[in-house]
Amino acid sequence: QVQLVESGGGLVQAGDSLRLSCAASGGTFSSYAMGWFRQAPGKERQFVAAINWSGSSTYYGDSVKGRFTISRDNAKNTVYLQMNSLKPEETAVYYCAADARYGTYSGSYYSAPSVYNFWGQGTQVTVSS
Repeated sequence: QVQLVESGGGLVQAGDSLRLSCAASGGTFSSYAMGWFRQAPGKERQFVAAINWSGSSTYYGDSVKGRFTISRDNAKNTVYLQMNSLKPEETAVYYCAADARYGTYSGSYYSAPSVYNFWGQGTQVTVSS
């Protein structure tokens, strides 16, 4: 069973940066695609970013392109989300997720929460105006 633990959330001001981390254990991290999603109160879970198993392909939601960067360190079993120029409307719980299916797929594939097999508990990000 894969366990995912997010960290790095907190309270920041609009325009600030924050880096989230997601540490994985209990599985073969280097073979999983990883994704980041967020969910604000009363809203659906929203795709933020994804990265394939090797790190050679990355995908982003339209609202974060150019500001957020996803990366991974397979030696450390960790995926990161660097978030720059944060906006108040990006206040949400941020979740990381693992897709255990072998291979690399399209951005539209990775944007669907249903393809991910494992989820973390989430970390709160609050952006004040």
